[in-house]
Amino acid sequence: MGKRSAPTGRTPFGKVPLVRQGKWPLIVTFLVPPVLLYVFFVVSPYLQAFQISTTDWLGYSADANQVGLANFRSLWHDDYVWNALKNNAILLGLVPVLTIVLGLFFASMLALGGRKGRAGVTGVRGGALYRTVYFFPQVLSVVIIALLWKEVYHPNQGLLSGAVRAVGLPAPTWLGDPATAFWCVLAVMVWSNVGFYVVLFGAAMSAVPKEIYEAVLLDGASRFTTLRRVTLPLLWDTIQVAWVYLAIFALDGFILVQLMTNGGPNFSTDVIGVRMYDTAFGSETKFGYASAIGVVMFFLTLTVAVLSLRVGRRERIEYS
Repeated sequence: MGKRSAPTGRTPFGKVPLVRQGKWPLIVTFLVPPVLLYVFFVVSPYLQAFQISTTDWLGYSADANQVGLANFRSLWHDDYVWNALKNNAILLGLVPVLTIVLGLFFASMLALGGRKGRAGVTGVRGGALYRTVYFFPQVLSVVIIALLWKEVYHPNQGLLSGAVRAVGLPAPTWLGDPATAFWCVLAVMVWSNVGFYVVLFGAAMSAVPKEIYEAVLLDGASRFTTLRRVTLPLLWDTIQVAWVYLAIFALDGFILVQLMTNGGPNFSTDVIGVRMYDTAFGSETKFGYASAIGVVMFFLTLTVAVLSLRVGRRERIEYS
């Protein structure tokens, strides 16, 4: 039997398959409603935030006077906002680096560890179980993670304080001391994210042909050299995407900070998301001023994402 061709229709340009004739109604039916919903629920609030940031609206009344750029000028002289931005800058510099380094370390140990003489070829025994354990924090809600670690850091009954006292050392008031609270929150941020990137980097490593690692091992390369010279260049696109996501997470961090410390003690853990929330829903309810903080946060996040993609751009290395 011969091969049947698709039904066609006649146009001024010749015969065109009927499937192609009906593609636009199909596109309109399936794409226009989601796009409209996205514009209404996502784009529209962003545009409204830009408009509200130029007013003195308090959020609970119809009175909203135009103040132009006064809110942004006030932000420039707001010490609380600068303190929050400083904390976000520290998170931006540490959270992506620590998470990616730990993720690569654990993923390389699982995918390239192996038994002696077959490192980088077989991986470690029970690797799937280890990945499940590492990935477990991703199953938990961020709220649960925050409350769980808040109990771990409890100065009297917390697991960490008990472990410190068990070795004869005085336990600090982890979240109650400005000297330690910020670093405790940072540790939770890294802990809650590293498992996902262990699985992500491990999946990327498993896609690399084993022959490449076998050739490197035959040349006598160490595991560290293999990771630096072979694995990192081949995984660079994945690392770049991970960096962007973690940078955006570091610029936010609202839920963890708000539930664990609410920016305290003494604003030592304050971040820009918590500052915006407190400004909008605190005692003063300055929605216009909070919207200005949100606009600044939007452009900061956009700038960091674009710079991360451009600075990290490099020639793609392909393998087959």
